[in-house]
Amino acid sequence: MRRRVARARRFVLAVAFERSPSRSRIRARARRRARWRIGASGYARRMSPDRIAPDPALSHVVGAAAPLLLDETIGAMLARIAAQWPDREALVVPPQDVRLTWRAFDAAVSRLGAGLLQLGLAPGDRIGVWSLNRAEWVLLQFASARAGLVLVNINPAYRTHELEYALNLVGCRALAIVPSFKSSHYLDMLRELAPELGRHPPGLLRARRLPDLRHVLVMGAHAPPAGAHAFDAVAACDDPAAHALLDQVSARLSPDDAINIQFTSGTTGAPKGATLTHRNIVNNGFFVGEAMRLSERDRLCIPVPFYHCFGMVLGNLACVTHGACMVIPGEGFDPLATLRTVAAERCTGLHGVPTMFIAQLQHPQFGEFDLSSLRTGIMAGANCPVEVMKQVVGRMHMQQVTIAYGMTETSPVSFQTVPDDPLERRVDSVGRVHPHVEVRIVDENGDTVPRGGIGELLTRGYSVMQGYWGDPRRTAEAVDGDGWMHTGDQATIDADGYGRIVGRLKDMLIRGGENVYPREIEEFLYAHPAIADVQVFGVPDEKFGEEVCAWIRLAEGAALDAEAVRGFCQGRIAHYKIPRYIEFVEALPMTISGKPQKYLMRETMVELLAARSRG
Repeated sequence: MRRRVARARRFVLAVAFERSPSRSRIRARARRRARWRIGASGYARRMSPDRIAPDPALSHVVGAAAPLLLDETIGAMLARIAAQWPDREALVVPPQDVRLTWRAFDAAVSRLGAGLLQLGLAPGDRIGVWSLNRAEWVLLQFASARAGLVLVNINPAYRTHELEYALNLVGCRALAIVPSFKSSHYLDMLRELAPELGRHPPGLLRARRLPDLRHVLVMGAHAPPAGAHAFDAVAACDDPAAHALLDQVSARLSPDDAINIQFTSGTTGAPKGATLTHRNIVNNGFFVGEAMRLSERDRLCIPVPFYHCFGMVLGNLACVTHGACMVIPGEGFDPLATLRTVAAERCTGLHGVPTMFIAQLQHPQFGEFDLSSLRTGIMAGANCPVEVMKQVVGRMHMQQVTIAYGMTETSPVSFQTVPDDPLERRVDSVGRVHPHVEVRIVDENGDTVPRGGIGELLTRGYSVMQGYWGDPRRTAEAVDGDGWMHTGDQATIDADGYGRIVGRLKDMLIRGGENVYPREIEEFLYAHPAIADVQVFGVPDEKFGEEVCAWIRLAEGAALDAEAVRGFCQGRIAHYKIPRYIEFVEALPMTISGKPQKYLMRETMVELLAARSRG
């Protein structure tokens, strides 16, 4: 059975984006196999109401079977919402002077979708977006889905090394970028990778280091650089033939089609492309919004990044599935701009990681803003301190703020608190399991542990990703033959069904809400000729929760200092991955079998930093 499921999964991944004269027949077969795979995992389109309930003495929970899963694509869902509330505001971006109703937003999405198809892009093609939070990002999220394109989220903190890897891993045919933001010059970095950009007409790029890339769309450029399209021109498509093609393409799409790739990583090193379907993220956004009690009367301020599930799913899709207005305070997080936007737009909800809320609460102008319109939002990305939660509820009026837990590979949310949960449960737990999701906590033998026992959290259901793009081996390692996603997180489930994350099996650390994967940094640093061995781990930090630390053993006869290491990283990996603490050691602590003992390094480093702080 496990081999049959693996073959079905590989088949779906292999053909979902294949172009051929018999594409419709191939898609039909893929969908049938996809449905069979879901059935083999114990799930159909909806969970059976007469399914045998798990033993309540075990850490095994199944979410509610109601409301039913949404069986529609992103484009169809948007059209339904726009028809239901055409004149209510859908998207507000004050810094760009953008204010669109649902009718206008739906029309703008269709124009951009038609423009993308007019370029020659076809369903299944990958289009990357390398930008911060802008109106164009939101339009592209929904336009690409309506056109059947696979949106590839690229972290704005990426630099040339990471961008090249990401674009080539998934074979992006198009890339939408913003020219620059603060000290990040995205167009210059792209030209470094593709100096051929200005030598070819738009749409005919042939770059040696980016062999699949053909189209570059530049946002906010009145006159695009040579070889690139102006995003605004593509988004203004009014060609009837292109719109007719968009309608035909949209009608043929299935909720089971892959529509989004988000990069995640782990102890195995290089980022993996978690591939998500319409069904995955439409439903997760819907149930997140349900837990928040969202409606068309809500206005959600979204300062969290769109490239991450937090902004794109918990923010944008939670809003759209409920007709709530998306309010974007700026491209990057700024506490003052966020406070100003919440007050001016009378936002009812606000998302953020704990450090974002702390920055707003501690801002010297905090008391100048009327935040009484707030009631809800989500705090996620790191553990929430009790005192911070109390201030968010009391001083920011967010009595119904919720806590959520998940991972990119599960679309992302599996557990979430609800407004009815007492405050202490919104601090000491991540809530209870989402509808249509099943979770078990297992020991090292794969057996379900008793309630309250600690083990690895496994989850399955509609939300589990289709797979890692082009990587069936790592897909099979993460998702077993019965459809369980192995999260690598250690957790408990109590007698009332509340989950609590107690640790990580993997070495991932979280710095200011950003997931940082030590193995990825280690492999990058190994490229330095003076470094013979390196181990990266996290140490506690008051501001960011954790900071990146690297222990380095130099090659024989080599000389290197901490600033040189940081200089080697600068501009090549994201700023939050660059080690703040660097120690040069003669040897790294290892087990008898040769495995690094990071817990000893971490303990030693914590003691060393404490001694240094004492002077």
